[in-house]
Amino acid sequence: MNLPRMLPRKSSLAWLAIAVTLVCAVTAQARVTRIVIEQKQSPAYEGKSFGAVGQYEILTGKAYGELDPKDPHNAIITDIQLAPRNERGLVEYVATFMLVKPMDLAKANGVLLYAVANRGNRTLTAPFVVAGESNYEFFLRRGYIILHSGWQGDLAPRPNAETVSIPIARNPDGSSITGLALARFSNMPAGTTTLPLPAGHEAASLNTTKAMLTKRASEAGAIVPISGSDWSFGDCGKTPFPGAPDGNRICLKGGFDPAYLYELRYTAKDPLALGIGFAATRDINAFFRRATKDDSDQANPVAGRITHVIGHGPSQSGNFIKTFIHLGFNQDEQNRVVWDGANDHIAGRQMALNIRFAYPSGAAALYEPGSEPPLWWGEYEDKARGKKTASMLDRCRATNTCPKIFETFGSAEFWALRMSPALLGANADTDIPLPPNVRRYYFPGTRHGGGRGGFTIEPFEVTGGTGVCALSGNPNPQAEQMRALIVALTDWVTKNSAPPASVYPRLDRGDLTPPVHTAMGFPLIPGVPLPDNMINPLLDYDFGPEFKYNDLSGVMTLYPPIIKRVLPSLVPKVNADGNETSGIASPLHQAPLGTYLGWNVTRAGFYKGSRCGFEGSFIPFAKTKAERLAKGDPRLSLEERYRDHAGYVAVVKAAAQRLAQQRFLLLEDAERLIRQAEESNVLR
Repeated sequence: MNLPRMLPRKSSLAWLAIAVTLVCAVTAQARVTRIVIEQKQSPAYEGKSFGAVGQYEILTGKAYGELDPKDPHNAIITDIQLAPRNERGLVEYVATFMLVKPMDLAKANGVLLYAVANRGNRTLTAPFVVAGESNYEFFLRRGYIILHSGWQGDLAPRPNAETVSIPIARNPDGSSITGLALARFSNMPAGTTTLPLPAGHEAASLNTTKAMLTKRASEAGAIVPISGSDWSFGDCGKTPFPGAPDGNRICLKGGFDPAYLYELRYTAKDPLALGIGFAATRDINAFFRRATKDDSDQANPVAGRITHVIGHGPSQSGNFIKTFIHLGFNQDEQNRVVWDGANDHIAGRQMALNIRFAYPSGAAALYEPGSEPPLWWGEYEDKARGKKTASMLDRCRATNTCPKIFETFGSAEFWALRMSPALLGANADTDIPLPPNVRRYYFPGTRHGGGRGGFTIEPFEVTGGTGVCALSGNPNPQAEQMRALIVALTDWVTKNSAPPASVYPRLDRGDLTPPVHTAMGFPLIPGVPLPDNMINPLLDYDFGPEFKYNDLSGVMTLYPPIIKRVLPSLVPKVNADGNETSGIASPLHQAPLGTYLGWNVTRAGFYKGSRCGFEGSFIPFAKTKAERLAKGDPRLSLEERYRDHAGYVAVVKAAAQRLAQQRFLLLEDAERLIRQAEESNVLR
């Protein structure tokens, strides 16, 4: 269903009594009003049975919802007052969903695992894939019911993706709302003539004199304006310059040069009320958790079977979880808890969704908002930015709707995603205490989401990030620890069984330091770049007076923003091998075959020499002392460390057994890792 751009409003009522009656009725109806199951796979997964739970089925469809702009639960949504309304005065949305449930619901464990979509993609992927067992197999054989749904309104519908259709906000007279927009382009293929603008940021005018396109040879290089006669708002894919007029694309005469970064500043029109994605998530979870049927008598397929709900999301999805809780959406419109537990995984910021002309697909690049509100679960006064004491839990504490939270992340989040203030505040000068309902677990020496695992010294190439990475890919995994932790979170939520104590780097233990090799203790390894310029710094932005910094909401009237200052960030210390010394180290990290880093270096393209995306890297040890000395490598060789294969396996075995005792590894995974080390070719 495509929502109309403007829905009719109900005319004013003649009698106050009737008005009061209708307002009350509207408030009661603001929810998911209808679900449509469009496809049912029963049994799913080619009829496979999952342990004692048996077979599963998959239901996909759409959830139709309504929001009351006058309801205080929705008032924080930017531009909801300017969104079109139906005849009942409510704002409509339509979200896709996928529900995965046991065919025999009596065998479900009672937990609805809500997996927050990442750019429309269904999550529960890499963080839980172990030894050929898929993410779903791990959860399904334990009886979870899994729900995905759409929340990101600037994504176009596509097969096998979760999206949501939400309305465009307009001025009260029906005219278009306009505002500042920014698009930056780099590393495009040579000869490219046409590039897309950010989704939902259509140019208000095709007149290039009302916009500015520039180029530069480096971020700090001279900014060169491009004449408005040499580019257009248009598509030159099939039509020569200036191309077919198009407010969602730009075309450059002669094509873009990948040696430059291009920046377009322009005025956009017709913003989507993207913050509705938070409310849609709230209401869809509430429906499947508690409703028996919708307004058309369509039964809730899991009615009466859900006892607890856990929200999980990695990266962008984890940012969504933080902001969902921070803005108060873990309380539904009947003032009930939505998620009993939540796991924000590898997420360093909050989600820049509830902003006019937001760009929720951003990833902590220059000028992107996301680090302005509280980034900490505990209480902290942000004196560096002149803000009062606050916490991401302030709203849910006031309504007694806070979930139990696991925060899990690794080294790449410090280097690339500005994780430092979440632990230490904007001044990086104090350990912010965690409240009782939060646990934090850190995976040292890992890339974004963790590596492929295995016990091998054979390097593999990384081609992700902003270009081809110069160093080998990082195999150090997070998967096994995450499997154990999701079980611990479930037990905490459902049985109130205390999870393992938090383990993460702290100032009071001397675990953290400025991101330069001398302070970190990083070794000088021939041919290996130093980490000194690899940090993505925390920037103090000024987006203008209409931006609500503490809520990451409102309107950016200065865009690109003014950079007021660079704030300090710290990273974990390392040992003589360059490996981090704090956190829950994997067996591979405890029995290292090299140095495992949360950063890598770009070797090609516009950003050559700078940090390579969110990729980590791996620098293998020499096999023998003679090889090490010939290379001038200060790190001990494999033979000097372990002597032989049996010595290496013994170290892996001790590490795996220790982690299992600490409940950071499931016994089945500890035993498998030991077997894997025994079967490896290390020092054979």
